[in-house]
Order: sequence, then structure tokens, then C-alpha cells
Amino acid sequence: MDRESDLVAEGEPEKEFNPGIAARLPRKTAAGGALIRDRAGRILFLEPTYKPTLDIPGGIVEYDESPYEACCREVKEEIGLDLEIGRLLVVDWVPAHGPWSDALAFVFDGGVLDAPTLTLDPTEARAYHFLTLTEAVPHLRPSMARRLTAAELSLATGHPAYTDFGRAR
Repeated sequence: MDRESDLVAEGEPEKEFNPGIAARLPRKTAAGGALIRDRAGRILFLEPTYKPTLDIPGGIVEYDESPYEACCREVKEEIGLDLEIGRLLVVDWVPAHGPWSDALAFVFDGGVLDAPTLTLDPTEARAYHFLTLTEAVPHLRPSMARRLTAAELSLATGHPAYTDFGRAR
């Protein structure tokens, strides 16, 4: 079923019990990223043009877009590949920090690439590297290192994880 059919099947949206309350409720940011590996099990990391730390392919969810859809879109935009994105590995809650609101970061299985030819979007990334998590840790924010550790564990166990700022709950 497509989204429109699913919405029709839901019926009329419930009425606001207090008119205008929906607009006053807090909003969270969401992001979807892909854990993409090479045959040696190393993770694909990008050097973003807009921040000093490494990141995995993915990005912010747009209005009325699911985290999975955002992950697929961002992977194609950032590395030029239309990958079959797999199952959910991690949902991580990230607290508000500086100017940024709190967020939910979803990590999906991006699969394994054979001899990849990546076409980087030069506005998004200046380079890419396949690194073990241990090699990447000095170039990651601590929370990202914890999140990716949980993602690797999820790959090994077959069970998705929920984390708070990368810490298992």
C-alpha cells in the first residue's frame, strides 16, 4: 500500500482537544543514515564540507518524509548510488546541544559494496574513507562512535537497538 492509501485507511484525523495545541507541541529533528561497508567490514565514512568530524552517508529528514526515505535520498545525493537500504539497526535519541534541538537518529543497514565507484556531491563531502570503527573513533564525536558501536552490534545479533546519546537502554 502507498502512503496516500494508508492515510485514507486511517480515517479522519482526530480533532485537537485544545484548538491550536498541535502547533505548540515541541518538534524534534530526525535523521536517517546508512552503515555501508566494504568486503573487509570497514565502514564508509564521509568528510563533510560543513563540519570537522567524519560522518556516515545520510542526513536530515524533510517535512513529511520518513527517516528511511531520507536515508535513501541522502545516500543517493551524497555518494551517487541508488542502494537497497536494509533493516533498521539503531534509533538513537540525541539531546539538545547549542543551537540544535534534540533529535532522533536512525541508522539503517546500507549493505556491502564491491569495488565501489562513488560520486561525491562536492557541496556535501570532500572525501570518503573505508575505516574500521577503531580507526575512525579519533575523527568522530563520542556519541557517533557509541551509536556506530551499537549499529555494529545490531548487525552481529540481528536485533535493532535503542540508545540515548549512543548509550544502550
